[in-house]
Amino acid sequence: MLRSRVSAYTRSMDRVLRRRFRLAAVLGTVIAGGAVTGFGAQPSAQKTTVASLVAAMRAKAAALENAHGMRLAFTAFTSAYRVPQERVRYADFVLVRLLYEATRDAGFWNLHWTITNREPNSDHIWQQWRDARAPSTAVPTASAECDELSALYAFLAARAGIRRVGLFWPYANHTVAVWTVGPAGPSETRVVVPTSQIFLTPADTFGTRRFDPWTQKAIYDYTRRDVPDTYEIPPALSAFFLAQADKYAGASDQTLQWLRYLRESVFLRQRTPDEAARDALRHRDELRAAPAEDLAALASFAADLR
Repeated sequence: MLRSRVSAYTRSMDRVLRRRFRLAAVLGTVIAGGAVTGFGAQPSAQKTTVASLVAAMRAKAAALENAHGMRLAFTAFTSAYRVPQERVRYADFVLVRLLYEATRDAGFWNLHWTITNREPNSDHIWQQWRDARAPSTAVPTASAECDELSALYAFLAARAGIRRVGLFWPYANHTVAVWTVGPAGPSETRVVVPTSQIFLTPADTFGTRRFDPWTQKAIYDYTRRDVPDTYEIPPALSAFFLAQADKYAGASDQTLQWLRYLRESVFLRQRTPDEAARDALRHRDELRAAPAEDLAALASFAADLR
């Protein structure tokens, strides 16, 4: 497993500033300090909970069902696994893929893999998110190891209503998630959801065959409630997560994987944000005939980094 040190990627928020405005349309407004870098208007100070974030992601998934990247990914998935399309709900696939691209290492929620030696749950990720007041495209929102990332994915999938998602240990020191499709038993389809690229190549993404989930006798549903539905996260962070889904989730697997490695290179300081932005625009120019969602994702990545 790669070795890297955990850096403090989350930033503390300045003491809440209270200002009184005499505008007739605004009475006693409380404004939380810290805007979202490279995102846009500052969100309101309304509380955001896990339940509201999950509900919003479900709504995003429904809106993404007609996205070219989603339909292409579903066709590739059912073909690779030889799964009849009637055996798996397309709506479930869209939600599963959306959460995968969000919560994976260097995915569009800006999580970053590092060695932590913590238990296989997402508790510490949520603790870091609770203090993440000013999310930025160029900085991780939280750092976690493979088992924590996989637990986060499985937890959110369960809260979103996806059944039969659990953890799989292909090696003693590595963890991924698995989504099981079809009737339980020998004919069920086990889909590897690699929430990090450890032991994998750039060609490996959702549904990789690099790990054989049948080497583990059973994939148990992840039923642990890592945090309650009422657990609160900063409104700025929730707004960032949802905006990221709008910008990237409809793109193709190839473009999302390319952006994942580019994003990671910024986290690891192998590229400056400006260098990564130029690379994204160069790649966009090379893909002139690509679907609109791919071109828009690359343009958004470059714009946010600048």
